[in-house]
Amino acid sequence: MSDPIASPANSRIKALIRLRERRQRDATRTFIVEGYRELLRFADAGLAMRTLFICPELFVGVNESALVDRCRDSGAEIVEVGAVPFRKASYRDRPEGLLAVADQFDTGLDRIPLTGTPLVLVAESIEKPGNLGTMLRTAEAAGLSGVIVTDPTTDPYNPNVVRASLGTMFAVPIAIADTPSAIAHLRAVGLRIVATTPDATLPHYQADLRGPTALVIGSEQYGLSKLWLDAADTGVVIPMPGSVDSLNAAMAAGIIMFEAVRQRS
Repeated sequence: MSDPIASPANSRIKALIRLRERRQRDATRTFIVEGYRELLRFADAGLAMRTLFICPELFVGVNESALVDRCRDSGAEIVEVGAVPFRKASYRDRPEGLLAVADQFDTGLDRIPLTGTPLVLVAESIEKPGNLGTMLRTAEAAGLSGVIVTDPTTDPYNPNVVRASLGTMFAVPIAIADTPSAIAHLRAVGLRIVATTPDATLPHYQADLRGPTALVIGSEQYGLSKLWLDAADTGVVIPMPGSVDSLNAAMAAGIIMFEAVRQRS
């Protein structure tokens, strides 16, 4: 390994910073993964890592070295970076000394296993990276078959999606598609489409969510599009006795996912 990068003006540090921008991620077909837990889940998924930038001075635990060795053995280039340039490249307030450049992975609809009685979350046009990351984290916790992100407003490879998901986006199968393609795919494989909408009258806990099911959540501002509402086999509403008329999209997704878990338990 060569001498550590010492300057924030280093070209490789500048390239890392540019990967915060969607345009650069799309152009290079790469994205960044930062943090021990996120990178551990990435490694467990067997995905392709190009380069791992490390700053041992910023390590917060005792297991980082083993993870670095594991990444090196899988073919990643290991580059040591000084604390100042690492903090410059990091998008976290408290960097952990681990930041990787990885190849974007396959996100085709057939990536999600749909055998048995699958349960899938569909998230349409989610705008906030934190919400999408939280949905992915909750979907993994609930044991879902996968998550379909349709017509994404926020890039699923946004660093804040990776961070909010705690790396679970590498553990739960994720697909990206336009809405017509997603609807056609779900129809073809025989999943019942359940749309979550405040205009429905059926409470979510009264809907039968035990069979092969796709739970559909709409965008924070506009809710579900007419395409999904028309395609749905049923619509459900989360009762809200309080004065507000809507929930955070990630919260709504969590409520309905774990209602399905309850029914299937």
